[in-house]
Amino acid sequence: MDQPSRPRIYVERTLALFKPNAVDKAEEIEDIILKSGFTILQKRRLQLSPEQCSDFYSDLYGKHFFPSLTAFMSSGPIIALTLARDNAIAHWKSIIGPVNSIKARETHPQSLRAKYGTSDLKNALHGSESLSAAEREIKFMFPNSIIEPFPSKEATAEYLSKYLNPTLLRGLTDLCKNKPKNPCIWLADWLIKNDPNRPQICDGAINEEAELQHDKMANV
Repeated sequence: MDQPSRPRIYVERTLALFKPNAVDKAEEIEDIILKSGFTILQKRRLQLSPEQCSDFYSDLYGKHFFPSLTAFMSSGPIIALTLARDNAIAHWKSIIGPVNSIKARETHPQSLRAKYGTSDLKNALHGSESLSAAEREIKFMFPNSIIEPFPSKEATAEYLSKYLNPTLLRGLTDLCKNKPKNPCIWLADWLIKNDPNRPQICDGAINEEAELQHDKMANV
């Protein structure tokens, strides 16, 4: 009987912010984060200036609440964290709940914003909205970090299909033909020798190298 295929797991990163009115509950919230399967990759406590808040929330510029938002976010310390797990963005958004804390207490009473927020503005926590937003926000809060672009699911699947699967299939086929005593070591050696990214040496280069070695030995 064929075994059911396991779903692919794609690890994502997202930015979480504890806003000024939730910093004193940081330990409680971090405990919930860890119990929810996240790994905390980076963490820092800082206080942003109004100008820095304006830059961070630049996509909201022009909204009627923008001045109040930047004033609130610069009113005290915040805590920034880079979180990682499968589908991190969607999971974190589901945990923190709706933007408006008052509505969250009605529709999502177990969410973090329902528990720690007090209004639409002072909703205790922030989460990235998308992969591109997460990349930008993580770089903003952790400027000394090297953040590689997030590959899409389609790009990851294409890479595996094009570069990894064909090589691995050939290796496993040869493994079945040879039936070595230690298949793991045999396959590891085979993959090293047949790495498609490894520079290949043409016959002419091999013969030239052999001739050089022969001349060196003749002159000894």
